[in-house]
Amino acid sequence: MSCRRHTTAKLSIFCLGLTALMFMAPVTSTPAAAQARSFPFDHELRFDADPVRGSRRVPGLLISSNGEVEIDLWCVSGTGRVVIADSNITIVPTGMRDNQCPPDRLLMDKQLLDQLMQVTSWRWEGQLLVLVGPQSLRYRPTSN
Repeated sequence: MSCRRHTTAKLSIFCLGLTALMFMAPVTSTPAAAQARSFPFDHELRFDADPVRGSRRVPGLLISSNGEVEIDLWCVSGTGRVVIADSNITIVPTGMRDNQCPPDRLLMDKQLLDQLMQVTSWRWEGQLLVLVGPQSLRYRPTSN
C-alpha cells in the first residue's frame, strides 16, 4: 500500500502517523544504545558526594575484571570480591581495615558498606554509574 495513491481523510491521517513513526524510530532506539555501555573495569570510581567536614576523602571503588575490588569508604578501606554478569552485580568485602576512625565515620562506613553489599544490578545514567539496590549508589569514573 502506498500513501501517495490514497487520498481519503482516514488514510491520509494514517499515512502521516506512519511517516512520523518512521522518523521517530531511530530516536527511540538511542537510550537502548546508551545502556549498552560496558562496565568500567579497572577505572577508579568516586562516590558522587562531597567529602565530610574535616576530611578531603570521598569513598571510591576500583573493580578489576578478574573479580577483585578495592573499597575505600569515608575512613575504612580494604578489598573484596565482585561478580558481574550482564547488568547484575554482587560485592562481597573480604578484608576491611580500620584506619583509626572516629565513631561517627565508622558508622557512616558501616552504613555505606551495608548498602554496597545489598547492590544487585548496575546501569549508566549519563556519566554516572548507578549501583542499584534498596538504595541506589552513584559513582563517577575518574578522568585521570
